[in-house]
Amino acid sequence: MSALVIENGRVIDPAQKIDAKLTVVIDDEGNIADLTSKRVRLPNADVVDARGAIVCPGFIDLHVHLRDPGHEYKEDIDSGTKAAARGGFTLVCCMPNTEPVNDNAAVTDYIVKRAAAVGSVTVLPIGAISKGQKGEQLADIGEMAAAGAIAISDDGRWVQNSSLMRRAFEYAKGFRLPIITHAEDLSLRGRGVMNEGSVSSELGLEGMSPAAEEIAIARDIQLAELTGGHLHVAHVSTAKAVELIRHAKRKGIRVTTEVTPHHFTLTDEVVRGYDPNTKMNPPLRTEVDRRAMIAGLRDGTIDCIATDHAPHAIVDKEVGFDQAAFGIVGLETALSLGLKLVEERQLTLKELIALLTIKPANVFQLKGKGSLKKGTDADITIFDPKKAVTITAKDFLSKSRNTPFEGWKLKGCVTSTIVKGSIVYP
Repeated sequence: MSALVIENGRVIDPAQKIDAKLTVVIDDEGNIADLTSKRVRLPNADVVDARGAIVCPGFIDLHVHLRDPGHEYKEDIDSGTKAAARGGFTLVCCMPNTEPVNDNAAVTDYIVKRAAAVGSVTVLPIGAISKGQKGEQLADIGEMAAAGAIAISDDGRWVQNSSLMRRAFEYAKGFRLPIITHAEDLSLRGRGVMNEGSVSSELGLEGMSPAAEEIAIARDIQLAELTGGHLHVAHVSTAKAVELIRHAKRKGIRVTTEVTPHHFTLTDEVVRGYDPNTKMNPPLRTEVDRRAMIAGLRDGTIDCIATDHAPHAIVDKEVGFDQAAFGIVGLETALSLGLKLVEERQLTLKELIALLTIKPANVFQLKGKGSLKKGTDADITIFDPKKAVTITAKDFLSKSRNTPFEGWKLKGCVTSTIVKGSIVYP
């Protein structure tokens, strides 16, 4: 590996409170060697000219679905990490709802080794809470942790059994693993396919009550308080849910949360066209809820932005709305949608970068990540915040094309993604 020098860029590193025109020097082992205002010339070093661009720590996504093993026709570790690199992400955490489920060390080990062999970015696996994600018996949490799992979750399936969830918190705490909850009381959700409200009534579609999310979060907060465990609420989507988390944080309960770009950008109004690419879980909510997501980002109630990248093939989506699969891709559109909030003055550029870098690193205690501190891995994203882009699904590096943002004209384009000193995009 050659040394690398990134010059002429505006370096923003919220973790170190840096915002200045600096040169970033990366040594031949892939570590940050220096941040300096001086011009640097190293023999045999490659040079990246970042003139007009932002240079920041690599983005971190705590919630993606890579579909590998088992559903590689939708996505695999190779294609999913290429999509991540194109979106500026240098580290992603993949959910366990694969086939077989990542509920044991063998599957965890497969993901770790496969990512090392073909992955463009760092992949950290998330193990299941229960065997087969059935909510009946605890999975092999200790073995998965030893194999490389950095959290546990039955994502897509809320653990209805409160006793089992309590034991999961107690067991995970011993391994310092957060529990990620997909908060949704299934008995309340029923067969819903979109947010329950006036729009669902007008469209004749069965609704998913916001209370299903809020009741589930309330229970899990209680269990986190009881056990002292770390609760991470995935893809929060309702105003009341944000308030529950805000209150829990004020009480000192160890709870963190994330929000997706689609939940701070869209509302259930876009479902009026019956486009299956507007079907996701949790569903798109109301304008009140959307604004609450932005308020939660601003005041720190919501800790970070995560994509919930959920690729599906055409056969999963090009069916009737009722039958279509839940979920959309998000790795290649997250930056532009986040910059839309900056353009609207809902967030500052520094705040957005923090929500994509040091804040998610802190949530999962990813040491040496989320910053350009000297001696750490040179995980770096370079992007032009002013470059006009049109979202075009056929150009995605993901295998899947399920996006509701087709044709949107936004700003912000990743020009280079660097992982441990190596340029992985373009």
